Amino acid sequence: MSTAFSKILVANRGEIACRIMHTAAAMGYRTVAVFSDADRYARHVQCADEAIHIGAAAAAESYLNADKLIAAAKRSGADAVHPGYGFLSENAEFASACRAAGRVFIGPSPKAIGAMGNKAAAKRLMLEADVPCVPGYQGSDQSDARFSAEARKIGYPVMVKAAAGGGGRGMRLVSMETEFSGALAAARREALAAFGSDELILEKAVVDARHIEIQVFGDNNGNIIHLGERDCSIQRRHQKVIEEAPSPAVSSELRQRMGAAAVAAARAIDYSGAGTVEFLLTGNGEFYFLEMNTRIQVEHPVTEAVVGVDLVRWQIEVAAGGRLPLAQANVAMRGHAIEARLYAEDPHGGFLPRSGRIVDWEMPVLEGVRVDHGLADAPTEVSAYYDPMIAKIIAHGETREEARRRLIQALSACHVHGIVTNRAFLLAALRHPAFVDGRATIGFIPTHFQPKSAGLARPEPDAVMTALATALLAARQTRNDGWRSTGPRAIPMKVALGRTVTDMKVTAAGLRAWRVEAAAATYVIEVLGAATGAVRFDVDGHTRTAHAAWDGQRLHLDLGDVSVTAEDVTLAPRVVDEALAASILRAPMNGRIVAVYANAGDAVTKGQRLVVLEAMKMQHEIVAERDGTIASLPVKSGDQVATRQVMVELVAV
Repeated sequence: MSTAFSKILVANRGEIACRIMHTAAAMGYRTVAVFSDADRYARHVQCADEAIHIGAAAAAESYLNADKLIAAAKRSGADAVHPGYGFLSENAEFASACRAAGRVFIGPSPKAIGAMGNKAAAKRLMLEADVPCVPGYQGSDQSDARFSAEARKIGYPVMVKAAAGGGGRGMRLVSMETEFSGALAAARREALAAFGSDELILEKAVVDARHIEIQVFGDNNGNIIHLGERDCSIQRRHQKVIEEAPSPAVSSELRQRMGAAAVAAARAIDYSGAGTVEFLLTGNGEFYFLEMNTRIQVEHPVTEAVVGVDLVRWQIEVAAGGRLPLAQANVAMRGHAIEARLYAEDPHGGFLPRSGRIVDWEMPVLEGVRVDHGLADAPTEVSAYYDPMIAKIIAHGETREEARRRLIQALSACHVHGIVTNRAFLLAALRHPAFVDGRATIGFIPTHFQPKSAGLARPEPDAVMTALATALLAARQTRNDGWRSTGPRAIPMKVALGRTVTDMKVTAAGLRAWRVEAAAATYVIEVLGAATGAVRFDVDGHTRTAHAAWDGQRLHLDLGDVSVTAEDVTLAPRVVDEALAASILRAPMNGRIVAVYANAGDAVTKGQRLVVLEAMKMQHEIVAERDGTIASLPVKSGDQVATRQVMVELVAV
């Protein structure tokens, strides 16, 4: 049955909104963006034919507000709604509301969404459909006592999961019984905040398995096919960071069996549109159903690359009443594709998300490389209100190794200045022997990239990088015409690169050359050219180009894999000692206080949980960094806090 529409409202933001609008516009549809106060100047707003303001920055007041989204569709005359992923994309009530308002919902039916929207109900349904499932508990008794008893019956380690929603939120891995009650409470709290429901399930933790998902697609004529698998095993905080298709661990025979199970799962709920059935794959070839995502996935581009299709186009065509353009027998995979998610986060700080200002950015334009992003022209903000993903970089090659090399090349050419990102970690992961050999499992990051381990070592700037940064800082101090120095005077400097402060002496050595002296060595840096975003320089006959940006106080440099932020701290006050710094606990980002577990005057021990901060779609526990007594605790549950705001002050016991 044909369902005609001409204008599509995208009920989402960021890169996925831009991605949907690109395909919709190419198909001849007009597009409507929605935006919160925080996104008034966002790229997805600029990509649309028109845009509607839907409320305050907090997602609950904008992107999670179904009434405002429906009102925006009516106001703009949009006769179809695409939910993207996240937010209300897997909300059956929203899909029903769109239909009730006379709008086509570009996605599965409300009934199908509801069937898979609750992990407990979905698992019971899959067991009835003979889809292999992980042993666990998904009952209605949600008492602590019942969960504790079931965990003992299942056997540790176990996974505690939110029954509603996904994306790693409301999920905890519990290794021993002494940790269970705390994990249960934390999972309930996070699940309630993220999904509006604190219902949980338990599953046996399948150790060192692979996370394999099958892309399924159905139409409204009873046709359902699968488009092969994606390997999404590299995860932190139970969220994916590197995905690839096909999986190096899946044979043609196994792909056929997993694909058949995924199609059976989709057929059990009369599925239409794009969906993903997720499995755990053990080393001996056994696989278990985890969940079904009734939406398009972040990592869908790797499937598009190897199968040669546009899944968003398929979504729109199916929603308009069209049939699937391919039968199962005609699905063929070509080559290999790998995707890396570039996040504003600190891998050295537990992959903690970061918000703040991007002062400059540049994405790669290379053969075989695709970049999906939602970045507006710099300067632009990474908001504390939403997910910290900046971009997705996807590389396709005839072989897995070619795709891997291309992705490394692309990430090396990817520059985001002014905010901490996981770029260096992504490069290290792609070069790790376990990934190169196709052996990465869900234990990849915990095994190879523990905090302070060699795998997660900070890429320190070498002497040339340090000398170049120092020369450029000196040039900014003394130049009166381009890069020209005012004279040969030696300039003593203290330069901070990251956490290291180095004493340097800089002297003009020519029109555009500087002699930089440190205790260990002397370098003469000749600046051959300086254009917006780049510096071409020479050291002893070796000419290179560094990507550069200046934010008015700090110089940001990328050279190869290494990114540094340099600042002249010659006249800066002495840095407080480490013990004093540990006595003052500050908010790592803008956010909302959701729990406080101590009071002024309490004696606390190092590692004790004091405050829980909710920011960037996650909850972050703030713990005491030393033993002491709380001198002040100027925040309470419900407070909004700014980055670096003092939350707790400790004094020695």
